[in-house]
Amino acid sequence: MEQSAFHPLDDDRCRCLRWKGMYIPSEWDESIPHSGDRLFWCNETQQAIGPDGKIADEYECNETRRCYEGL
Repeated sequence: MEQSAFHPLDDDRCRCLRWKGMYIPSEWDESIPHSGDRLFWCNETQQAIGPDGKIADEYECNETRRCYEGL
């Protein structure tokens, strides 16, 4: 998978998962720790809760959920 210039992508992320770091126009620098602000939302619902009623975040949005759509 190709890496974005703005944020790293993992192969197991849902395509609907969003976080504010995606919209910060800067190169990814691995020497700078992740902010850890944990502000995630689902692009389908535009809320912190996915279409299945469960929380949207980097750990919970995975292939075990019925709403998951791989990258």
